[in-house]
Amino acid sequence: RAAPSRPYVILFVGVNGTGKTTTIAKLAGWLRGQGLSVVLAASDTFRAGAIEQLLVHGERLGIRVVRQQAGSDPAAVAFDAVVHAKAKGIDVVLVDTAGRQHTNENLIAEAQKIRRVVAPQMTVFVGDALSGHDVLEQARLFDRALGIDGLVVTKLDADTKGGAALSLAFATKKPILF
Repeated sequence: RAAPSRPYVILFVGVNGTGKTTTIAKLAGWLRGQGLSVVLAASDTFRAGAIEQLLVHGERLGIRVVRQQAGSDPAAVAFDAVVHAKAKGIDVVLVDTAGRQHTNENLIAEAQKIRRVVAPQMTVFVGDALSGHDVLEQARLFDRALGIDGLVVTKLDADTKGGAALSLAFATKKPILF
């Protein structure tokens, strides 16, 4: 549910290739189905095709995507999306970020800047079930750097054991949201 003061901002973080953008598109569609208005922030301004991928999802869903040129400041894009949402009375802003290795201090600092600028109500770590124990360390480091509130575990359909999801929830003490 959206907070009384709109918009409710959700920041998505994780390493490269975990499915953050696809997760955001699926969640946006679900939220729309729940009667909430949504805007997407294309704050992954560095991966080739990232903005275009989110635009395709947004167009398919009939949801506006706030973007700038490739290479723009990701925090500025997120800020613009929140300003747009406030002006239009939109319920939820979903902020897509560039995948970043949890060991890359510059990229972690960039994510911290986005968090400072938009002050999200929720920060979600998106982890790949096929990453094994690596996903535990990734989640712990993102939690230390950003303070994650919940988890989305992707590619569970390809994980025959399902241990990554359970281990993630246990190790981080964070709920699995999807």
